[in-house]
Amino acid sequence: MLLAQIHPAPERVLGPKVQHKAVLELLSRCGGPVGLRKAGRKLLSIATVHAPRMGDRLVAQIMTALDEQTVTVPGTVAAETILPRLADSLRDVLRQRDQVAAEVDRMLDAHPLAPVLTSMPGIGVRTAARILLEVGDGTAFPTPGHLAAYAGLAPVTRRSGSSIRGEHPPRGGNKNLKRTFFLATIAALADPVSRAYYDRKRAEGKRHNAALICLARRRCDVLFAMLRDKIPYQPRPLPALVSAA
Repeated sequence: MLLAQIHPAPERVLGPKVQHKAVLELLSRCGGPVGLRKAGRKLLSIATVHAPRMGDRLVAQIMTALDEQTVTVPGTVAAETILPRLADSLRDVLRQRDQVAAEVDRMLDAHPLAPVLTSMPGIGVRTAARILLEVGDGTAFPTPGHLAAYAGLAPVTRRSGSSIRGEHPPRGGNKNLKRTFFLATIAALADPVSRAYYDRKRAEGKRHNAALICLARRRCDVLFAMLRDKIPYQPRPLPALVSAA
């Protein structure tokens, strides 16, 4: 952030919250350290409009940070002019992102497979949209194994001469889809059926990541069947799951 080059202390306060509407409004109206200090307590009225709960604390942190540096760094005047423009540009980008996300939500609502995908634990609107974007209706994949390979979830057996060194997750596959599957799998750990399968793999001696891969691979098979048959997720009873291989 440009602010770090001229006044590191306020950047430590504002940097982590730079996408917050209150911070963008402050930077847009006041610019850098000079403008913020000149605004003084007026910052409170600006901040509390967009951040009623943290407005007091945010302004107090800014004023404390401003007092930590007494030297004016070369380039401060130029930064004071540039910072409001950067804040406005970032605000426009965030607004456009929200508009695109809303449009994606509307498109997903109209897709016939939307209720099928979102019925699966761990798959929300954005995750379902990514799966539809990468996989479509699933008809391009003859078997669950093909889909798993495309998603980078099919384990690869490493061999060295005549010895087999075990199975390892592949490094290839569609990285966007693989990341989506993993995020959905982590979210699905709150589901009792998914958690039971994960715990079973851990009990077998697998580490966390290996157990997640196993669960993601199993969910890939289930997702394939859901897309093929166009039916919502149907969880298996826990006793049957525990006894399954």
